[in-house]
Order: sequence, then structure tokens, then C-alpha cells
Amino acid sequence: MAFKPANNIQDLQYFGEFGGVNPSVSDSSTYTFISAKTMFDTFEGNADGCYLYSRHSSPSNLYLGEALAAMEGSETATVTASGMGAITPVILQLCGVNDHIVSSRTIYGGTYAFLKNFTPKFNINTSFVDIIDLASVENAINNNTKMIYCESVSNPLLEVANIKALSKIAKKHNLKLVVDNTFSPLSISPINLGADIVIHSLTKFINGSSDTVAGVICGTQEFIDSLRNVNDGACMLLGATMDSLRASSVLKNLRTLHLRVQQHSFNATYLAEQFTKDGIKTVYPGLKSHPSHTVFTSMMNKKYGYGGMLTIDVGSTENANKLMEMMQDNNLGYLAVSLGFYKTLFSAPGSSTSSEIPDSERSEMGLSNGLIRFSVGLDADIERTYNKIKNCLISLQLLEKKKQDVVML
Repeated sequence: MAFKPANNIQDLQYFGEFGGVNPSVSDSSTYTFISAKTMFDTFEGNADGCYLYSRHSSPSNLYLGEALAAMEGSETATVTASGMGAITPVILQLCGVNDHIVSSRTIYGGTYAFLKNFTPKFNINTSFVDIIDLASVENAINNNTKMIYCESVSNPLLEVANIKALSKIAKKHNLKLVVDNTFSPLSISPINLGADIVIHSLTKFINGSSDTVAGVICGTQEFIDSLRNVNDGACMLLGATMDSLRASSVLKNLRTLHLRVQQHSFNATYLAEQFTKDGIKTVYPGLKSHPSHTVFTSMMNKKYGYGGMLTIDVGSTENANKLMEMMQDNNLGYLAVSLGFYKTLFSAPGSSTSSEIPDSERSEMGLSNGLIRFSVGLDADIERTYNKIKNCLISLQLLEKKKQDVVML
């Protein structure tokens, strides 16, 4: 039977304290107890349904976590104050001194910086590999390896991880497969494909309104309990706690995610196909020219398409900056990092979200200075949008020709 993640969200029923159609917001940092023994039991983790302190958990955060666990098909989930606030505790909970991680080399710049520059302080080291090359993944594993880390669709190169195959490798070597699914909510369900832990930056598509920074970790009850443990839980002790008001806001936005993802995917597919026809170097998982198109298709929940992210390459940083400025001037979107907004957002990752990666490594992985990453918006008339972008591209070509003519003179 096909996995239907949006149905799992829709089937959750929450009532507010006074019968409201939205659950009441738990606007408290701490909670009272009827007896001292219950407080003690709660500290020990032996009092279900009792709340201790909002850094540990709160009703609003648990409502959102429950909904996201239902979406991903995990036993439970815990929400955090940011995407990095979800990624870093998972890594530090699973790994200790002298442990080793095998990670995709094309990941979000902040994650790369954490694994490359921060975790070595604790003698936790990472081998960065081509996640598409399964032999390279397996060859990088050693006796100290604890996890394989990847993104379903990588940021920013849009490489697609073969989660089923990676899961087999992880299980063979008794490792945890941790998947960041930020770029492909609903479209891909990593738990259903064999992942152990799924992370999202809720800041992006799931919230969808670019007004909140938040994250989530989806996994087994045992693992989430370990993260919340008052003695050695990385979420509890590092303190990246989501605010209850924000949790309530994200939960309301989550209910329209299925509609938004379908429109993001529809619009991105249209633009990718048109750009390709125009001879523009375009990368999008929905194109048959994408190296992992078949893999994505085999994993996807087909109703939600191939996602809202695409890239084009215009050859140089100068061209990328000019084109993005033109598009913003023509109200086609915003020159901004992040993604999942109702307006299209575009950026040049080489000088922004992936700038933490050294030039030599960016070159090796194929991240050129002319690459523009698009988070395609919810435009009601995508044909009109395409025509306007095409006019900007023509203007860029004319500027480039004029510059060449001047040089020849």
C-alpha cells in the first residue's frame, strides 16, 4: 500500500483547551506538580503526560512533533530552534571521541562546516564522499564509523541519495543512516525507505512563510528519549529549544504543505523544461537528463512531484549576480538565501550558502561560481514568470556581447 504522508497529518485531531479548532498554546516555561513525588518521577522520565520545563518539552512542541512524526512515518519526533539545532544534537548524540562519520560531500554549508571544522575538536572525524558512488560510501567505512549522513536532495547541487541502497549499507555495518529531508518534504519519505533518523529545517518548505527558524528530528522513541534525557541528552543539554508560539505557528502552516509542495513542483518542472529547451544548463531531478532521475522516481510519493528546487549555470559570478539583480528588479523573486517561500528565492551558493566549502572542494564537486539556485515560488501564472525570466536572460546575453565587443575594440 502506498505511503500517504499528507493523510497522516490530516488524520491527527487536536482540540484547544476551550474547544478551539487549534490546540491551545502552552505559553509557559515551567509547570506545576500536584506532588513532589510526581516532580521526581518526571525528572527520572517516569511520568507520562507530565511537563517539567519547556527546554525539555511542552504541549505545543509535542503537538508539532507528533504531526511531523506522522508525516515522516517515524515513531516520534522532537522539534528544535533551528535546522542546525536539529542536525548538531543528532551527530553529538550518536558520536563520541574517536568516532567517525561518512557524509555526502555535497551538503548544506553549515552542516559541512560543523563536520569539517567543529567536530574534530572532539576527535570526531568525517570522510566526505560522493554519495552517488555507493562503492565509495562503503569503502570509507571503518571500525569507528557510527553513521552515514546525507541529504535526500543535496544542497545546492541537487544530487539524489539512493536511500534504499544506503540503508542496506548502513544495516550491513550496523550504522545509523541519518537523512536531511529539507528539500523534499512529502515527495520523499526516508523512514519508509530505510533511514533511521530524518531531519528537517522547518524554516524552509514545511513552514513556508519565511518568518520562523526551526527544526525537527524524527526517529524512534528510544532515540528521541535519549536526546531529551536530563543527564546526557544533546537536545536537553545544548538547549536549542523551539518557542511554543512558533511551534503553534508551524503546525498551522503544516496543514497546507501538501498543496504548496504540489504547486512548487509544478512550477519548478515547467521552468526546468523551458530552460532546457532554451539550451540553458539546468539541473532538476524531474528532468530525464538528471543523473538520478530514475532513482528519485523510484523513491518518490508521486503526487508531490520532484520538488521546488532547481539550478541553472550562467558561467560566472558576475553573470549570476547580474541576472539575479535583474530578476529582483523585475519582481520575479528575491535575491535571498533560504527556500520554500511563496515568492521565488534565488542565490549563488558558491558565494553564500556553500561559501564555507573551500574553493578547491567546490570545484571538485562541480559547484561553479556561475551556479544559481532557485527555490521556485507559488506563482499562479508560471508561463508569465518564465517569459519574464527569459527577457532577463536575453538582456544578460546582450550585456555580455557588448562587453566582448568592447574588448575586441
